[in-house]
Amino acid sequence: MNIAVIFAGGTGKRMNTKTIPKQFLELHGKPVIIYTLEKFDNHPDIDSIVLVCLESWIPYAKKLLKRFQITKVTSIVPGGKTGQESIFHGLDAAHHLSVSQDDVVLIHDGVRPMIDSETITNCLSCVREHGNAVTTTPAIETIFVDGKNGQVGSIFNRSQCAMARAPQCFYLKEIYDNHKKAQAEGLTDFIDSAMMMQHYGAKLYMVNGPVENIKITTPMDFYLFRAMLDAKENMQIVGV
Repeated sequence: MNIAVIFAGGTGKRMNTKTIPKQFLELHGKPVIIYTLEKFDNHPDIDSIVLVCLESWIPYAKKLLKRFQITKVTSIVPGGKTGQESIFHGLDAAHHLSVSQDDVVLIHDGVRPMIDSETITNCLSCVREHGNAVTTTPAIETIFVDGKNGQVGSIFNRSQCAMARAPQCFYLKEIYDNHKKAQAEGLTDFIDSAMMMQHYGAKLYMVNGPVENIKITTPMDFYLFRAMLDAKENMQIVGV
């Protein structure tokens, strides 16, 4: 069983939206979160979707699922006080749906709507082969550590660097058990699931994903999403 856990719990502070969270912003009459959910809902190898949502927006999310005929969402749960807690809420719901030790979970941001079917397929294959999969893209700019007093710290060779994207995919039992360990040890500040898994000894494997698989966090990101979506639609019109 392959379960997608999709997060739509952000408040959109960096988006400067005062009335609606970024994941519910609409483009061409469709909310960002629906663009994302459709990619997993339409994938033949995804069996179920857990949606983690701002609690006050769950009724609205349910209406959207019905309106846009998203059929694989079997559970909607409220987010937590932190990103790590929100992930656990989603994993806990997935754990209740699980039917096998070999079930796979794909953890994805609701505001990454440009994920494609091929990447989802490649991630699932990588989990079956290596035990996990972290979607990445090559680093295209120089990366350095922020040094003290405004100085540049260590500079990395970008040809050896990659940018982490989503989904991040694991055997559900392993990531769930590691969350329980972290809770028991009082560890609450993992940046993401990959960091937690590496902390507990996992060797992580990369899957190269599309560069356009951006996270919509700022107004500029939204404009980029609109431009990329319009470009894809225009190519379909002219038959490219």
